[in-house]
Amino acid sequence: MDVEILSRIQFAFTVAFHYIFPPLSIGLGLMMVIFEGSFLKTKKKKYELLARFWTKIFAVTFGLGVATGIVMEFEFGTNWAVYSRYVGDVFGSALAAEGLFAFALESGFLGLLLFGWNKTSPTVHFIGTLGVWFGSMFSAVWIVVANSWQQTPAGFHIVGEGLDARAEIVDFWAMVFNPSSVDRLLHVWNGSFLAGSFFVLSVSAWYLLKRKHIELSKTSFKAALVVATIFSLVQLASGHSSAEGVAENQPAKLAAMEGHYESGEPADLYMFGWVDEEAQEVKGLGIPGGTSFLLHQDFSVPVTALNDFDKEDQPRTVNAIFQFYHIMISIGMALIGLTLIASFFWWKGTLFEQRWLLWIFVPSVLLPQIANQAGWFAAEMGRQPWVVYNLLRTSDAFSANVTANHVLFSIILFGFVYLLLFILFIYMLNKKIHHGPEQLSDSEEMYHDRLAGI
Repeated sequence: MDVEILSRIQFAFTVAFHYIFPPLSIGLGLMMVIFEGSFLKTKKKKYELLARFWTKIFAVTFGLGVATGIVMEFEFGTNWAVYSRYVGDVFGSALAAEGLFAFALESGFLGLLLFGWNKTSPTVHFIGTLGVWFGSMFSAVWIVVANSWQQTPAGFHIVGEGLDARAEIVDFWAMVFNPSSVDRLLHVWNGSFLAGSFFVLSVSAWYLLKRKHIELSKTSFKAALVVATIFSLVQLASGHSSAEGVAENQPAKLAAMEGHYESGEPADLYMFGWVDEEAQEVKGLGIPGGTSFLLHQDFSVPVTALNDFDKEDQPRTVNAIFQFYHIMISIGMALIGLTLIASFFWWKGTLFEQRWLLWIFVPSVLLPQIANQAGWFAAEMGRQPWVVYNLLRTSDAFSANVTANHVLFSIILFGFVYLLLFILFIYMLNKKIHHGPEQLSDSEEMYHDRLAGI
């Protein structure tokens, strides 16, 4: 393989591994806020125990997220020198904003969150929890803004020529609120809330099946189910809005996502299928004109097709883009169905008698993670052959002085290190989950008594 493909594989691997952790941090942050806020409101010990327990899980997730995120910044310089020069002013401003505002907020309150339980008032500690959660949310803002600018560039002009060309910001807020940033940010936030809530659902279901921490697990399961139900439905609306934005701003990407080749024809909506790229057709189950209806409320309206673009401007690996996109959608619909079924049994008062349903929830923690990864793969692969849409081709963006052997060696090394990190992550999670929520110590009982006196 050549340097470009290997560099893309390396970056995809490191980003995909890193992206396991930020959504969990954001989602668990919301659950921590809910549990600790409930503790402040009701003064019930069960909420305090849940808040303390999930804070420990959050700490492990946060640590791995920081460690794996640093690597990507170095890769910009080592593997993508032309790209780094081209987008340095834009990407650099977003990363600087993340460091100054988001990461400083998150890490600044992290010590208070982890070590301030018995050293500050309950209200101050809750403010620390909010600070960490807001920081993680704000961090996602700047990363999504930077990535969205690559998808739909705005608020800039180009200075220099050829390989010395670079984008300079002329309107910071136009760059921030580029045509795709808001839709994509909401989609990322919703996916993160689902990742965190399904993590809580999974662990709570496992405890219930093992008849451990029964009262705590029922409480955490119900709280997480409310969050999961709300945001699985919100994600459906968010995904539709994002698809409309892609149709308007990146029509070649949407055509690849639905395997739509024929110019001047309405686009079908496939439930599943396989794209025959040579024959330029999809073999599968679909609704004729379904995509046209979702975009234009008319089954007969033509949708921009892949054949409307020159061959060199069409996304590569159309079938892979199609599959990742439909995996994301299928999982999203499955999450809606699963949460609504659980909500129905809750309404009937028999939720925790459905052991078969609890067994489904245990491995369901993987579903939002797979959907998040599939969505990002579809978005990034669909942007090809551009690294900055319609401005800089991926084939022109990598570092000319890096050899294929260098990149291959680094992929093998990263693979080994990340495997060790993942084993450590699973080991730490397993240890903390098996240990479960701890009873309050004497000093922590005093903390609870202080709250009761508020």
